Amino acid sequence: MADKPVRWRRRVLIAVLATSVVFAMTLLMAGMSKGLDDEIDRLVGSFKAETWAVARGASGPFTTTKFLSAEDQARVSDAGGVKAGAPVIVGRGTIGTKELTNVNLLGTPSKGFGAPEITEGRAARRNGEVVVDDHLGVDVGDRLDVSGLPATVVGKSGDSRYNFGVNTVYLTLDDARALTFAGADLASAVIMRGRPSEPLDGVAILTNDDVKADQARTLASGKSTIDLVQVLLWFVAAGIIALMVYLTALERVRDFAVLKATGASNGTLFGALLLQAVVLSLGAAVVAAALTILLVPLVPFAVVISTTTYVILAVVAIVLGAIASLAGLRRAIGVDPAIAFGGA
Repeated sequence: MADKPVRWRRRVLIAVLATSVVFAMTLLMAGMSKGLDDEIDRLVGSFKAETWAVARGASGPFTTTKFLSAEDQARVSDAGGVKAGAPVIVGRGTIGTKELTNVNLLGTPSKGFGAPEITEGRAARRNGEVVVDDHLGVDVGDRLDVSGLPATVVGKSGDSRYNFGVNTVYLTLDDARALTFAGADLASAVIMRGRPSEPLDGVAILTNDDVKADQARTLASGKSTIDLVQVLLWFVAAGIIALMVYLTALERVRDFAVLKATGASNGTLFGALLLQAVVLSLGAAVVAAALTILLVPLVPFAVVISTTTYVILAVVAIVLGAIASLAGLRRAIGVDPAIAFGGA
């Protein structure tokens, strides 16, 4: 029938587009998972600390509800083996008045060790001044309401987002204490260069790896969900390709009968189905790679897709194509060669 090739091409196009959307989602999921790992590394590395002091019993500076008193902070900074120490205050807040946006609050020194790296403008030197990450969508000189505190943006700190892409606002220590501890002289942690040479009562010392592991634990359930969805999407992609191959096998019964009547082996039939499935799968992978580039900016937190991830997609696409080709194999090898000499 004359329109048969047209229908087949239309069907292939639909299958490629549908599979490419699924593949693009798997790329995004892999990029999100890697982005969350990089988010933690970037957050902890931004403090340029060698060790961290937290209240004994606290799991880490970004998850604790136990804090260091002023006396604890002084004992840590003055301890033998500590070359430099600076208090850090970790909190949560909002910006805006009518429409609120959740933000991370970080209280840090205005200069020297512990101060945020500035990529635009300058550090917050006085109360009422803040530094924001460059994904918050505000400019230097803008006025913000930070959990009820009127503030002026005086600088930007690059990408400082964490906790699934929540934006970060850096405040002076006094402002951070006012918003987080009602003005009490407390700290979530003291970051240090060096390490106390002897144990300090009521204080636990953490390494950067300890802090990363603690922060990773808070993201573990979200990451496991992302990984599960990624696996399910692989099955969906395999199903789409398998359906396409099976429908093709149904339509090509006479072709298979002719091939078998002329001596073609089952291996030859399988090779034809395998080639079709792999080409379809790889074509969808190529379209997915381009589609992912368009989708990445829509994700609210960092998506990191490496060259290795694209290579893995290509390999998985080939494997899925090979598995999907089995869907039409039984139909192909079960064809009676006599059909080649019979009616339609």
